[in-house]
Amino acid sequence: MNGTDGASGAADPLHPPVPPISSRDEPRFRDRERKNALAAAFQEQGEDYDRLRPGYPGAVLEAMLAQMPARAAGGEGRAIDLGAGTGKLSWALAERGLSVTAVDTSAAMLETARRGGASLPTPSGTASPAAALATSPAAALATHLAPAEATGLPAGSAELVTVAQAWHWFDAATASAEAARLLAPGGVLALVWNMLDVTIPWVHRLSRIMHAGDIHREDFTPTVGPELELTARSVHQWEDPMPTGDLIDLARTRSYVITAPEERRAKVLANLDWYLHEHLGHAPGDLVGVPYRTDLFLYRAARQSLVGLRGC
Repeated sequence: MNGTDGASGAADPLHPPVPPISSRDEPRFRDRERKNALAAAFQEQGEDYDRLRPGYPGAVLEAMLAQMPARAAGGEGRAIDLGAGTGKLSWALAERGLSVTAVDTSAAMLETARRGGASLPTPSGTASPAAALATSPAAALATHLAPAEATGLPAGSAELVTVAQAWHWFDAATASAEAARLLAPGGVLALVWNMLDVTIPWVHRLSRIMHAGDIHREDFTPTVGPELELTARSVHQWEDPMPTGDLIDLARTRSYVITAPEERRAKVLANLDWYLHEHLGHAPGDLVGVPYRTDLFLYRAARQSLVGLRGC
């Protein structure tokens, strides 16, 4: 990188490092109406979201797949991706041989998913949907328009249920019950978040400028219902290379920026332009390695809930 912000060496007295973690246990919303408005903001952002948001590291995908009962038995494996959006995770799972159903409440997002998803390179060890079709001709993605809390899909119909970047948009109690219902015996629920790695000072400031709302505390654990028990968690650090123009446009996919008045939105984008090109010293179009961390939480149906589930 051509410039730093709070790098090692002499401290920058004008921009001392800020505490690098969020003060929140999880994303908070003023009220249900505000939460619904922010969630709805993504409905028509399919193309930009799919082009600009990062994919998921291969190590994260393999950690999910290693826990699937069908994988151990050599079976194909069925996955349901709740809140799938444009299918970034759905396609990565399909490329690895799973039969995947992408579930979302946005017809526009699912239409983007059906067209094949991301056009930009994905992290090392993953494949773009286009590559998936090239390397796995049989790979296909089913889509299903429904809320995560009440999918209408058959009980026990997946060895893997996934939620990427979306659990905080759901009602945790009802989504937990639905996920447990959908899991086949021994199946796994995977909750995953990509977050800017704000332990790096220049990235912390970047996240503040673009109002990235998905930065969690270091000790964050998702809220789930009693039907589920946490069996493993892991953190994966990696970089997503992006041209500076795309990094600025990435802010356009943030709910805060999408819903902001035009004047405020323009100010955020102008501040990012200044930060990247003047403060950090990148030339327009320079490729920047954007540091991310991916948090993965794996759950199975709690033993006390299995008897009830068998009776469903």
